[in-house]
Amino acid sequence: MSVLLLRLAGPLQAWGASSRFAHRGTEVAPTKSGVIGLLAAAKGIRRTEPLTDLLGLEFGVRLDQPGQILRDFQTARSLDGRASFPLTYRFYLADAAFLAAVSGEHQLLLGLAEALKRPHFPLYLGRRSCPPVGLVCLGVHDDTVDGALHSWPWIAADWHRRKAARTVRLEIIRDARPGEPSLETIADEPLTFDPAHRRHTWRAVHRGHVDVDNDLADHAADHDPFSLLGG
Repeated sequence: MSVLLLRLAGPLQAWGASSRFAHRGTEVAPTKSGVIGLLAAAKGIRRTEPLTDLLGLEFGVRLDQPGQILRDFQTARSLDGRASFPLTYRFYLADAAFLAAVSGEHQLLLGLAEALKRPHFPLYLGRRSCPPVGLVCLGVHDDTVDGALHSWPWIAADWHRRKAARTVRLEIIRDARPGEPSLETIADEPLTFDPAHRRHTWRAVHRGHVDVDNDLADHAADHDPFSLLGG
């Protein structure tokens, strides 16, 4: 079993699974359709082309640095200034970082890894206004989605880790396996990105967690001169 690991980090991210009209929301973690879209862009697959090679990938994500929800609003007018358009609200994740994993045929994953290093189209984290920062591709490894998300080192920024506890619980969201109990579904399994008839289907997901040690924890007591005096 092989797995391709991705580091998804940037000032802003937006992973919509149910945006409607003037309200453009974001999920709290990268969606499968968003990550498949990123891989398709790297490979140079256009929106009107089939996603055949990517549809069978297994997907999971770990919330290493959840970030904060940021709301923005946008206005627009026609070029001549005579017509105004409805106010739109757009939501983003600010200062977030995620570890994403996709599993599939080994040679396919190697090709995707090379494409991520030299992408055909620009990469973005859900929306075109959200480019990734730093290294995206963490390589192809002999592991499973669940195994990699449990064992890979924590990728949160140092400043975030210094404010966290000494042991941190990270949430994992992954595809539910056949026969595995699942109480949640998300409409983010892509079928086609063709603008003329974009289609997604429902995906059963499993939520879990992993506890990681934080060697950069910075507790107030560590710097409190009175803490050494006792109670």
